[in-house]
Amino acid sequence: MKRIFLKTCLILFLLILLVYVTNITAIPNSIVLFQGEELNLGVVLGVILKDKNDEYASIETSSTLNNNILEKKNITLSLFNLIDVKNIEINTIPKTSVVPLGNSVGLKLYTSGVLVVGMTEVEGQKPYENTGIEEGDMIVEVNQEEVTCTAELLNSINNSKGKNLSIKYIRDGEEYVSTMAPIKTKDNEYKLGLWVRDGAAGIGTMSYYEPSTNKFAALGHGIIDIDTEELINISSGELVTSKISSIVKGKEGVPGEIKGTIINGETIGNVCNNSNFGIYGDITDKSKLGVSTTNEIPVANREEIKEGKAKILLNLENGVREEYEIEITKIYKNNNANNKSMLIKVTDNKLLELTGGIIQGMSGAPIIQDGKFIGAVTHVLVNDPSTGYAVFGDLMIKQSRQTN
Repeated sequence: MKRIFLKTCLILFLLILLVYVTNITAIPNSIVLFQGEELNLGVVLGVILKDKNDEYASIETSSTLNNNILEKKNITLSLFNLIDVKNIEINTIPKTSVVPLGNSVGLKLYTSGVLVVGMTEVEGQKPYENTGIEEGDMIVEVNQEEVTCTAELLNSINNSKGKNLSIKYIRDGEEYVSTMAPIKTKDNEYKLGLWVRDGAAGIGTMSYYEPSTNKFAALGHGIIDIDTEELINISSGELVTSKISSIVKGKEGVPGEIKGTIINGETIGNVCNNSNFGIYGDITDKSKLGVSTTNEIPVANREEIKEGKAKILLNLENGVREEYEIEITKIYKNNNANNKSMLIKVTDNKLLELTGGIIQGMSGAPIIQDGKFIGAVTHVLVNDPSTGYAVFGDLMIKQSRQTN
């Protein structure tokens, strides 16, 4: 009986320990807050937040930051105020103002190497077999020479004449090296049996331009490779003008689409980051945006957002930017993990008639409520095209600052 009791106590202790370890491990070492935002990590009982002077249950960021000052704090997680278990750096970014856009634009993204997107046999053989290389890997070097595009990789393969190639590739931030011998085809070409890609292009919507930093944001979500279904790791990119050719109306079960072209598109800016919270970069030619800084409005803290009426901006017809009514039906205030911060519904009859609601290519459309930028459209619910998700504006500003 005593043995059973001890085993039960041991199991209970291990379960409690697991809860504490999991909770503490899940907290990042560095956290970015928006000015005025309260830090609340939701830690378990006994885990205390403290700085060098005090201890608190929560930390509120300064409300007196100047526009260009980044406030930094270091706090410690302490277990029952007896054992310090983790140090966390808190970076607070000042509130800012942006010019909401809604422009349809083109995006050209270039990878930092060549992305493996598929594999196929070459003359009945699999040269990639047992090499460790998988779909989603990024090839960055062949025989100690940098590879930046598909053409460079093909040149190295053909010059090998079938001899072993030393291939360096990256997976999840880790570098690996493998050896592979190209196979000669009936056409006297050498191949590795790898389908690769060195870039991506598409059309989306610009969310805002930030005059104080000359930064822009677009899409509200990242660009995913259609084959690997993973976020494309880019080395650079271009933001270019686009021309809408047609609009395919969305309906239940079938997403609509804004169709357009970026052929002959003029460069507006440079893309620096393809993230889960959108595309970010620098504007190089503001004149092509067709906006004025007199349209600048403040970015709202998520605590200021409320359920109810709001507006989105889009220039779907004749290049004219228009406001369309939507309704915010649900707000996920504690969500920092993804770009589904708010549930929204299109209520504007004109937009419903034109697009059926939210369609592909509309992602990034800025949302305005009470004269403040509160976020951008990100996703549509396929079974109800009038309904979708949006990302918080403060999350977008945080991501933009981390891009610097």
